[in-house]
Amino acid sequence: MKRIFLLLVVTAIYMATIAQLKYPLTKKTDTTDTYFGTKVPDPYRWLEDDNSDETKAWVKEENKVTTAFLEKVPFRDGFKKRLLELNNFARYSAPFRKGSWYFFYKNDGLQNQSVLYRQMGLNGKPELVIDPNKLSEDGTTSLAAFSLSKDGHYAVVGLSKAGSDWETFYIRDMTTGKNLADELKWVKVSGAAWQGNGFYYSRYPAPVEGKDKSGKNENHLVYYHVAGTAQSNDKLIYEDAAHPLQFHSVATSEDERYAFMYTNDPTTGAQGNALYYSDNQSADKKFIPIVKEAGEFNYGVIDNTGDKFLIQTNDHAPNSKIILYDTKKPDIAASKTIVPEKPEPMDGASTAGGKLFVSYLKDVTNRLYVHNTDGKLLNEILLPTLGTAGVSGGEKDDPFVFYTFTSFTFPSSIYKYDIANGKSSLFRQPDLAFTPTDYETKQVFYTSKDGTKVPMFILYKKGVQLNGNNPTLLYGYGGFNISMQPSFSASRIAFLEQGGVYAMSNMRGGAEYGEKWHEGGKRFNKQNVFDDFIAGAEYLINNKYTSAAKLACQGGSNGGLLIGAVINQRPELFRVAFPQVGVMDMLRFQKFTIGWNWIDEYGSSANEEDFKNLIKFSPLHNINGALNYPATMVTTADHDDRVVPAHSFKYAATLQEKYKGNNPVLIRIETNSGHGASNITKAIEVNSDIYSFMFYNMGVTPLFKTGTGSAVEKKKAF
Repeated sequence: MKRIFLLLVVTAIYMATIAQLKYPLTKKTDTTDTYFGTKVPDPYRWLEDDNSDETKAWVKEENKVTTAFLEKVPFRDGFKKRLLELNNFARYSAPFRKGSWYFFYKNDGLQNQSVLYRQMGLNGKPELVIDPNKLSEDGTTSLAAFSLSKDGHYAVVGLSKAGSDWETFYIRDMTTGKNLADELKWVKVSGAAWQGNGFYYSRYPAPVEGKDKSGKNENHLVYYHVAGTAQSNDKLIYEDAAHPLQFHSVATSEDERYAFMYTNDPTTGAQGNALYYSDNQSADKKFIPIVKEAGEFNYGVIDNTGDKFLIQTNDHAPNSKIILYDTKKPDIAASKTIVPEKPEPMDGASTAGGKLFVSYLKDVTNRLYVHNTDGKLLNEILLPTLGTAGVSGGEKDDPFVFYTFTSFTFPSSIYKYDIANGKSSLFRQPDLAFTPTDYETKQVFYTSKDGTKVPMFILYKKGVQLNGNNPTLLYGYGGFNISMQPSFSASRIAFLEQGGVYAMSNMRGGAEYGEKWHEGGKRFNKQNVFDDFIAGAEYLINNKYTSAAKLACQGGSNGGLLIGAVINQRPELFRVAFPQVGVMDMLRFQKFTIGWNWIDEYGSSANEEDFKNLIKFSPLHNINGALNYPATMVTTADHDDRVVPAHSFKYAATLQEKYKGNNPVLIRIETNSGHGASNITKAIEVNSDIYSFMFYNMGVTPLFKTGTGSAVEKKKAF
């Protein structure tokens, strides 16, 4: 009776809120582009300038409308409180060793940023290294990089502000705990690879004063910086001004004898990379080509054994293999294959303690194997259940290695693998008020439009009646050769507790089944991704997990593109939609920041055949005012310099203009945040708003049991 009464109250509030909803008046211009004879209007192009006063005023007005709507949700505070309870437990990273020191990250529970600690030996007393929470008032400065020199005396500390992809590097003296005067700016897409008293890093040229305030993403440069010197004294190692859209990065071997330089240029259609090496023992230390030019194959050095290199590659092996490259016989085609390709895609490889650890994906869950460095299989590391695992790797004299394991109902836990005896033991597991056996995870395989079998995970609380009336959230990504694997989310429990069903579709475009699966969902095959997602929604409805009236869809970045496309194509399947930080303008994405990096995945409107393909599914250009769109909340952030907020701005303005139905179309624009939430506080706030918006528009009233979600850390030696 209580739930029925609450439902009636919420329904009355909802109808009143919708009736009062009024969007800001957004100016239109007569801007038009012509692509190969086709005229394409772009009336909201002025919103691309997110630094203009006019755009900032628009953002402020849109946020007012969104905030006013969300504030009327009577259970919004309940969701936020529950999320705070559920996320309040200690979380650790797997430790990594440098000499006698072990380093690890820890978050006490609700700290905005994880804190870096170190301790002498596994049972030593932890001491603070860096607390990023003290670096900004709002907790949005993050520790984006930390790289120790070989002797552990110095460390590169990379900081990012407000979720930006730009980083600034500093050098910390690990003995005194203080930074040197070094400050390296305009760092992006870079590691810090130590060799001797300095390190290699990648950056872009400093912006020209008065012309470019943010820095261009062109002409990626490799420099060598000596600790204790000014950035102006850095030695330029490599540039290719003739190909300004290439990426260049350098890594070094554990013994620091070798430096490996990687080069790729996704704008050319070459999916692979070039690979060079430099021998620090040689007189000239020049970079020598292993693979001179980027082509269709990838090559990644795992480790060196003397003057031979272990390399993971998909060279004539779509699921990848490991080869042994001999510097004395510089023909990579003649390299010996030591770990051959398998039917399952190789997910990663690393070394530690003189052993080679290789991970594979089998139906989207990991399998871990241990080999000698000559490729001989020694044993399989048995995992607790089906889920996601990864070996962190280590140094050649490590007696053990750490790996993490997680699944939808298994909080991320750290295991220690003894290299000598081949046995694993639980090293650290979070202790939180959550019972995994209360929840059920299924993996189903459904049929897409063209007959392809697509896997999907479905998670819900045991005892939930699958009667077609459950609030259900379908999540997807489907692109860039990225696998969507099982992972634990404390925030998701708040949704499942309310009888929610969570589904994640492993569509084509990802890496779940190797390069063929990726190719099946990229560029001219992109429609397959949308068809896969739509078929997943139909499966959930047809099998009584939910109904169209109780189904929401969600995706971020490339997944935001996915959501924008599917609600244009099949809006009747969904009650609620969350296109998050999406690539929504498929004709101009390559013109912003790092967007040109996605041309190989999507194509480019500068090419006629690509244009004809892109215009078919571009979310911005296929909005149809005659359709009844689901209740939609677009999310983006003012500091997103990967998928710039202009995509979401233009998309939301167009949808608000053209859609004539009664469902709300809102845009939630986060401040001081980037492509992902810049701290835990913001992550909890956006998740509570997503769940609130979803339940409110579905007419579902949650009932909260507070005080049951906090956790107590287990007191045991690290």
